[in-house]
Amino acid sequence: MASFDSLGLREEILRSLQELGWDQPTPVQEKAIPHLLGSENDVVVLAQTGTGKTGAFGLPLLMDIDPGERCVQALILAPTRELCVQITGDLEGFAKHLPGVKPVAVYGGASIRDQMRTISRGANIVVATPGRLLDLLGRKAVDLGGVQTVVLDEADEMLNMGFQEDLTEILQTTPADKRTWLFSATMGSEVRHIAKRYMRETQELQIGERNTTASAIRHQYCVVHARDRFAALKRFIDAEPELFAIVFCRTKHETQELASALIKDGFSADAIHGDLSQAQRDHVMGRYRARTLQLLIATDVAARGIDVNEVTHVIHFDLPGEAESYTHRSGRTARAGKTGISLSIIGLRDVSKVRQLERSLKTHFTYVRVPGGGDIGTAQVVAYMHKLKNVEVDTDALASILPTAHAELSAFSKEELIERFMSVAFNRLITQFRDLGDLNVDMSRKDHTARAERPSSRERFSTGRQMFINLGSADGFDKGKLLGYVCGISGVQGDVIGRMLIKDVYSFVDIEPDHFEQVFNAFKGANYKGRKVRVDEAQGPGQGGPRNDDARPPRHDGPPQRSGPDREGGYKGGGYKGGGYKGGGYKGGGGQQGDRPYQSSYRGNSDRSGPPPQRGGYQKKEGFYEPKPKFPKKGKS
Repeated sequence: MASFDSLGLREEILRSLQELGWDQPTPVQEKAIPHLLGSENDVVVLAQTGTGKTGAFGLPLLMDIDPGERCVQALILAPTRELCVQITGDLEGFAKHLPGVKPVAVYGGASIRDQMRTISRGANIVVATPGRLLDLLGRKAVDLGGVQTVVLDEADEMLNMGFQEDLTEILQTTPADKRTWLFSATMGSEVRHIAKRYMRETQELQIGERNTTASAIRHQYCVVHARDRFAALKRFIDAEPELFAIVFCRTKHETQELASALIKDGFSADAIHGDLSQAQRDHVMGRYRARTLQLLIATDVAARGIDVNEVTHVIHFDLPGEAESYTHRSGRTARAGKTGISLSIIGLRDVSKVRQLERSLKTHFTYVRVPGGGDIGTAQVVAYMHKLKNVEVDTDALASILPTAHAELSAFSKEELIERFMSVAFNRLITQFRDLGDLNVDMSRKDHTARAERPSSRERFSTGRQMFINLGSADGFDKGKLLGYVCGISGVQGDVIGRMLIKDVYSFVDIEPDHFEQVFNAFKGANYKGRKVRVDEAQGPGQGGPRNDDARPPRHDGPPQRSGPDREGGYKGGGYKGGGYKGGGYKGGGGQQGDRPYQSSYRGNSDRSGPPPQRGGYQKKEGFYEPKPKFPKKGKS
């Protein structure tokens, strides 16, 4: 393999690389650096994420910077703040022994006045996100008339994020005879379009196969019911004590919900998404790089620029819709020559997506089962033994107890001590996971046959019982979300739940007779978003009516909870997709102020958690359900 000395770099840059510990170039650096140094043409470089693209364009870029010129000589455009910060930091390290070379990062979320001040002091390399750079151009705070080289990093993602018009406007302010270097992990139609539109006499440099993932990544998937995804995620984490992962969700809201649920269940996690301020993002990333966080929950966009070499797993809690997004996600692991795992937690309907990804990425996805209780317990014990093996014994701290320990245990041989210790440690750990059920969806033909032999839905629910619950579409529930919520609270499987009738502020749920009491009792004392959940039994399927007509609840539940959201209800009695909403009740309903109940803004109903509505012709009035008056038919007295 070649060395950096043979690539034609300046002595000052080689000295910086040596101090950074860069001994040998990566394949993309070995191929791209000489080509970029020796060509005046525009170049497209295709290489996987995590292969050293920043060094591939940053090192030859520095060779052409004239420290005596105070104007901007090079422009690097990147899609995210994190990537801008990372590139700028790398360039500063490369240029440590090049006095006068001043790269500056320009991105949203930071003080634009500070960035303007830094540029005015003579920045000759600008690393920018398109949006903030346009702001600076509009304020005439930056002049790109002297730019000799433009680098478009992660070009495919910039196009996916809708920056095409911004790129057009920015590049029109640069000289026509500049060089343009485009770096991308994938070569889709959009990237090819930008190459034709903004580049001239383009040369293409490809490292590895096109639109494939890194060979050092093992691609895995498991199949569970949608309601079990969170439980499956926690089992994989428990079964890998050394796991250090990025978990991907589809939306900013989902990342925050998932991170909150994991924290509630005792995991070291935090979320990073576009709604965080720059200070918050820096704080989260600082904790993650220091490994005080085990799990980083992120969206696709927020994860761009995360350059952490030790990531062991990328977990897709939501499978992305495009192969390019999957490639970028999975590229967060197996960096700097290491191996990694890309794990997708999917439902039955997403199995076809996995097959499409296999064909598109020309790689194989291995099916894995969600770990069971025995697997998790064994993994925990093995991790405990590794920790025991490597622990530093503080004999001074143990001086008072060691003589007693020797006296008590000296009668046992080494083998007997190991057996007794393992028995204690294993029993303690395995007990925590002993009763875990199997979350895997059995897709074998035998399972389909068994399901076909089961009684039909009509037969199972013909004698079923129906539960009223004071949650409905106004609370954001549809049939899928209500099914997941009921199963999460009660611990039952979804096939014991039948038809669901969802109204605006209440719902009816059919439940198999053998499981009705389990579901019904599970909701005693439950809360949803800071409001008490009320359940009752209807008189029969589709008939309505409470189980206890005399036991009418009070008009309101007391004062609203202002001390913070009550997250009871959800996975394991309070977790995923829980949380309070504006204190006592939906939009202020269900609270009390002095001797008068709060008046809810929801259709005049002051107590959303009152007695169940009756299907036999009841109407809402001032928080209660009262019978409609009966009028005689026309022509009859």
